[in-house]
Amino acid sequence: MSVSHRALAAALVAIAFAAPAAAQDASTNVADPHPARDDVVVTATPNAAQATIEIQRTPGGVALVPDTAFRDSPVQNIKDILAYVPGVITQPRMGDDARVSIRGSGLSRAYGIRGVTVLLDGIPMNTSDGLMDFFEIDPSAYRYVEVYKGGNALRYGANSLGGAINLVTPTGRDASSLEARIDGGSFGYVKGQASTGGTSGAFDWFVTASAQTIDGYRDHSNGDAFRGNFNIGYRISPNVETRFYVTGASTDQRIPGEVTKAQALNSPRSANAVWVAQDHQRNVDSVRVSNKTSFSFGDTTLDVGAFYNWRRVDHPIYQYLDYSVDDYGAFARLVDDRDLGGIHNRLTLGVNLHNGTIDTRQYVNVAATKGALTVSMVDKPNNFSAYAEDSLTVVPSLTLVAGVKYLDASRDRRDRFLSDGDQSGNKDFQLWSPKFGVLWEAQPGVQVFANISRSGEVPSYDANVITATNLKPQRATTYEVGTRGKAGGIGWDVSLYRSDIRDELQCLTTAPWAACSIINAGKTVHQGIEAGLDADIPLSASGDAIAVTAAYTYSDFNFDGDAIYGDNELPGIPKHYLRAELLYKHRSGFYAGPNVEWAPGHYFADNANTLSVDPYALLGLRAGFDTGERWSVYVEGRNLTDKRYISTVAIAGVASAASEIFNPGTGRAVYGGIRFKW
Repeated sequence: MSVSHRALAAALVAIAFAAPAAAQDASTNVADPHPARDDVVVTATPNAAQATIEIQRTPGGVALVPDTAFRDSPVQNIKDILAYVPGVITQPRMGDDARVSIRGSGLSRAYGIRGVTVLLDGIPMNTSDGLMDFFEIDPSAYRYVEVYKGGNALRYGANSLGGAINLVTPTGRDASSLEARIDGGSFGYVKGQASTGGTSGAFDWFVTASAQTIDGYRDHSNGDAFRGNFNIGYRISPNVETRFYVTGASTDQRIPGEVTKAQALNSPRSANAVWVAQDHQRNVDSVRVSNKTSFSFGDTTLDVGAFYNWRRVDHPIYQYLDYSVDDYGAFARLVDDRDLGGIHNRLTLGVNLHNGTIDTRQYVNVAATKGALTVSMVDKPNNFSAYAEDSLTVVPSLTLVAGVKYLDASRDRRDRFLSDGDQSGNKDFQLWSPKFGVLWEAQPGVQVFANISRSGEVPSYDANVITATNLKPQRATTYEVGTRGKAGGIGWDVSLYRSDIRDELQCLTTAPWAACSIINAGKTVHQGIEAGLDADIPLSASGDAIAVTAAYTYSDFNFDGDAIYGDNELPGIPKHYLRAELLYKHRSGFYAGPNVEWAPGHYFADNANTLSVDPYALLGLRAGFDTGERWSVYVEGRNLTDKRYISTVAIAGVASAASEIFNPGTGRAVYGGIRFKW
């Protein structure tokens, strides 16, 4: 059953009329988890302080990464933002591309991202069938980044295994009038960026643009990119603000391809010879236009908006893929935050519509030119979801949370290439996903939490969702307990979780020149520990200090009585993974210190557990000068011991020494940059 535009319109109207008629100003207060709502105007784009309040209200694993944590670094890809978020494993592939897995989401995928909803200013970036890659992301353009793991992403109506990542751009009300930076370093990397923002009465605006080029560590991995982000806001009244967003990206990237383990470790800079001969590339042009309008009605706020995303992909690989994506949608989210008879209650209601058209043609790839036509089809994914969450503070220190999401998704295909048979068809999916949680303020600044949530993931079109026999949605039940807080300058964030999964979607590589094959893995278990540490240790009364940052992720993933693989370990990521940094900070603005990335144990490359990936440790060092005023400068060395290691692997059912499924990690590299602000 698909959902019409009339259904969405009716839902939006219902939510709007649910808001009280009386209107007054709204506000937030970081120090108080249930802030007063006086004297501050509503805003369509929350700031980091407001986002921190949302995190403090979540009974589960979340993180907020401010730009101060990543702006003084090369920020080439998403890993430079998420490196110190426990539970998030980011494995660069080439250029800006990286696979991101949260709690084992999309575990077997060597390309793209599945099981994680990626948003830009709260608006979806995934295609309407769920896929996402990071070529369009400009990691140096954001004011902060939110990470909501697993069922904790219900705040955005997401309920996938991995959760949601929300990239938030500045506005004219929190941006510099002019800011610019230039970065450069190893393997031909050069990136320039400039931004400006400001206000004029009720208007504010922000615009940023960047251009970069890189030769690449490996042969046949050079690429170029140009990206821009623009938003303009208008404060219609103290209670109403609207904001328009426009983003664009153009990236051209050659792909070196996976190689054998021996080649990855013995000649890591070489590319796969077949991929070079066929000149594999991924060239993407995209434009996104959206609007979000926020209303305040006393204790109630309402966000409504719509978006349109266009993407053109020119993609010669095992075949020459030429396709365009037109996605569109609308959303509404109401939050009622008030006291009811002396008990504080926060009710969230939301609806999302995300539909699209994927127009695909495939040709024989003749050295990056189009040969004979092999595939021609139009896919139409449609998604409607509704969600609700209620947080009831039964006593000042104890909050109970309950929520639910309903997803109605359809996948339709019209085959236009009939010489190999008609592959047309339609499939429908309906999923319910409840959530329950508890949040206890053990003492000021210290929280303990627990939750149980269900999640669901519908197969995407590259899974042959139309023609595959009995391919089912992935479903999971996740149990989580943890604590976070700060005391005496030491902050921590620890979560323990277990996900019991049915029909886990696996993307298995069967040949290095073909797309992976999607299967349901049956019963699997993902369980682990996510532990983060952030400490500032003062060395003198004048402001000198040592900063310690660490993120440890323990991932214990396995089959559960599988007919083929028994209780084997699930392949793809290290069982133990640590990122840590020790930074000396001088009162003058100078800082310097080492960092380490450590995966101390073997992990497997295939379901059969016949081929493993070796442990590794990478040593880095960074230093810089930043007074927080007009300019800053930095230099950073990565993998200073030039360790040869595997960065990511394309998972197979059964692998051998001859399997071309490995991507080598980048060798020794040094980068530097300078940033100006006026």
